Formats: sequence, structure tokens, C-alpha cells
Amino acid sequence: MADLEVDHSSEDSSMDSTVSNCSGQYWEAEDEIHSSKLEFSEDEETLISRMYKLVGERWALIAGRIPGRSAEEIHMFWTSRYSSSES
Repeated sequence: MADLEVDHSSEDSSMDSTVSNCSGQYWEAEDEIHSSKLEFSEDEETLISRMYKLVGERWALIAGRIPGRSAEEIHMFWTSRYSSSES
């Protein structure tokens, strides 16, 4: 049998391009999800502020009072809105 060598270099670069493109699309979608979830209503913002004054950085406890919000979302919201000198 003759040795058949297949040149995969063009396939590899095509695959790298596809993976890179998909990865970029994934992170863009993730950014959109996170930025939209960080949009809180005025009522939510007021409640977070009041709860923070009462319980401090107990994000899970605060999130338990706001339906549909996780402790991580509350923490990200707080740190994005308020400087570390205020907390």
C-alpha cells in the first residue's frame, strides 16, 4: 500500500477560525446577558440599599428578598454602582 499523506494544515486553520468565531460569539452573548441582568428597577435598587444598611455584605440574604436575583447578581450590582470607599 502506498503511504497517503493528507495535508490538514488548511483544515486546522479553518477549524481554529471557526472555534475562535464561536468563542467570540459566546462571550458577546454572555456580556449581553450579564449587562441586562445588572439592570435593576428603582424598587430593587432601593431595597438592596436598605438591606445593605441592615445586614451588610450578606448578598444571599439580600437576594432572598428579591425574586429572580442571585447573590452574585446583587453583589455585582452593588460593586458596579458603589465605590469601595462607600462599602
